[in-house]
Amino acid sequence: MFRSKFGKVVSSTFKAPNWARNANIQTIWPRYMMKKPDLNTTNERISTPDGDFLDIAWCLPDSLSPKVAKGVVVVFHGLEGSVNSHYARHLINRMKNDGFIVALMHFRSCSHEVNITPGAYHSGETGDPMQTIAHVKQRYPNLPVFAVGYSLGGNMLLKLLSETAGQKVLCAAVAVSAPLLLAECALRMQRGFSRLYQHYLLNSMKQNLLEKMRRMDMRHLLSINSNEVKALSTFREFDQEVTSQLHGFDGADDYYEQCSAMPMLKNITTNTLVLHAKDDPFMTESVVPSDNQLSKSVAYELSEKGGHVGFLHGTPFTPKLWLQDRISQFFEEQYQQILSTEKTNKTEINA
Repeated sequence: MFRSKFGKVVSSTFKAPNWARNANIQTIWPRYMMKKPDLNTTNERISTPDGDFLDIAWCLPDSLSPKVAKGVVVVFHGLEGSVNSHYARHLINRMKNDGFIVALMHFRSCSHEVNITPGAYHSGETGDPMQTIAHVKQRYPNLPVFAVGYSLGGNMLLKLLSETAGQKVLCAAVAVSAPLLLAECALRMQRGFSRLYQHYLLNSMKQNLLEKMRRMDMRHLLSINSNEVKALSTFREFDQEVTSQLHGFDGADDYYEQCSAMPMLKNITTNTLVLHAKDDPFMTESVVPSDNQLSKSVAYELSEKGGHVGFLHGTPFTPKLWLQDRISQFFEEQYQQILSTEKTNKTEINA
């Protein structure tokens, strides 16, 4: 079995085919040119301490009782994502086929229903994910719990793991295409083709905010009106005028500094795999850490190509996604270690 190498940055086993060596093909093709798996999911709504709600999409392994599942995988989607995001559905399908229960937490207002309170979500908001993880563990106390975070959800997950160093609930985690330095990534999104990604995502963010502003009076929280919201044209402007004000930061720079996960990687004690491509159009190579920025529990795998949450291979007629294979392989590796540890402990008890 392939063994992950912790505490260092290593070359990924992913190799892009000649026809898909462009970063934008890697990023766009999986979303628009590949069929998403059909899934049977059920929604659970839980209350939050501030009087709001979280929607969790559950998916159980086919023909398996939860009692005999390998474990539970908690999924955190990316900016403006959901259970319908292509990467989420492909992962959920693979995890359930591997024998795992899957629980995808929708960030606030991402489950097609605007949340109740003015606050939303951002790259460093870990309160809701912590509540979700605790909820999952309470429901399945005897099963190991794993986590996967994509893009914004990946940065958030790494920050969460840093804040909870020494925690024993999550057995292992994976972060994919995480924007580890938020300020640099915000600037990158203002250049070239990346501006189209920014425009698409920002429009969704603005529509959610405008809908919320129609439902509740937010004038005491925001210094801009609905017309000024419509005029926002970059992530940085949105974070300066909205994200920072709604969540208690002193502007965009303060938000970026406090919530970028790069400086926090050295504090992580949970076995964690970070997957990233050098050509990711959402960021620059500044987000690639050095070995001395990683803790001994972090395995960082870097590929030359792969785009943003892409990692597409195969042929144009039979395209395949590598991410699910690598994540499955990593969790199987960690699962076997858990079984080995349990076996050793039982032997020592009986000795």
